Amino acid sequence: MRITGGTARGCRLTGPKRKNRSIRPTSDRVRGAIFNILGDRISAATVLDLCAGTGSFGLEALSRGAKSVVFVDNDPSALEIIGLNLRSCFEQPPARIFKLDLTRDKNLKILQKQLPREYRCTLIFIDPPYEKKLAVKLLKMVQRSGLAADKAIVIAEERQNQNLPTEIERLQLSDRRRYGETGLWFYTFSS
Repeated sequence: MRITGGTARGCRLTGPKRKNRSIRPTSDRVRGAIFNILGDRISAATVLDLCAGTGSFGLEALSRGAKSVVFVDNDPSALEIIGLNLRSCFEQPPARIFKLDLTRDKNLKILQKQLPREYRCTLIFIDPPYEKKLAVKLLKMVQRSGLAADKAIVIAEERQNQNLPTEIERLQLSDRRRYGETGLWFYTFSS
């Protein structure tokens, strides 16, 4: 697993130990495809990486010019891996790591209170464990949290055979892609 583009391109990322099946990193191929789709929208983005696992999505964003990244996970080993990867790929990354249980509805509101008042994310990546029915719940939480900037892009990763809604309040599905077993849903905020 490596960063596929930007200033840290080629940096090898630490992954989970084989016995830890709760962390499923987004593959290099899928990550590269996402960033090709996003193009120059990543430049100066403020990124929220939910269910961050190894942090590969946020790390890729930093490498490609994101302004800052907030990583969120509940697994202590994931938080340790994210920290290791940040230190091995960047000298002083504009990033913060939070331990939060995202199965609890109010926790994104708690996160919002811990970030600077004006902090709004322009790119949000959601990658919960497959088939746990968390993707829809997290999309709803993001929609209500106040963490997203106007016209933010929200990307949900789930097993491709799942059915995520085309609309969740102000979130509108704008694109859907499939890469093997991986499905990606791209949402934007409507006015």
